[in-house]
Amino acid sequence: MRNVFLIIALAGIVAVLTANSHGAAMFSLHNTNFVVLISFLLFIGVLIYTGVPGVLAGALDARAARIKAELEEAKALRAEALALLASYEVKQKEVQEQSARIIAQAKEEAQSAAAKAKDDLKLSIARRLAAAEEQIASAEASALRQVRESAISVAIAAAGEVLAKQATAETATASIDEAIAQVDAKFH
Repeated sequence: MRNVFLIIALAGIVAVLTANSHGAAMFSLHNTNFVVLISFLLFIGVLIYTGVPGVLAGALDARAARIKAELEEAKALRAEALALLASYEVKQKEVQEQSARIIAQAKEEAQSAAAKAKDDLKLSIARRLAAAEEQIASAEASALRQVRESAISVAIAAAGEVLAKQATAETATASIDEAIAQVDAKFH
């Protein structure tokens, strides 16, 4: 910083020496350029003596250190943000994979449930068909039995009427004796 002030002083001296003095001696108090140069050099000397260059350098160094610290903090925040972004991207990828697995599992379960319901429906239909066929068979057997019973009843009644018309006391006794003989033969 001190070098900067010296460079400024030298520039001032060169300016005074090269300036037009309007006929006055160059190193005279009547020469305004010389008076300005002396005042400027005294001002620079006072600044250097009071330590202004050190204060300015300290302020600039402090500002540079503060800017450097802010840059380091910004770099750290950027690195932290990138790490956080990467972790969120990993979490997002995991969530997407998990949701894909859940969807696939739900589809499998839905297909399995649909297949089971289809099988259950087939079994239920088969049971109902079997029950209906049993009811039909039972109704057919019952109807056949009723038809046979009524045919037997009609046949017996018709035979009874025929026998009653044709029967005489002798034929009736002979048929009773014959029936007794058949029953006796079957039991012995």
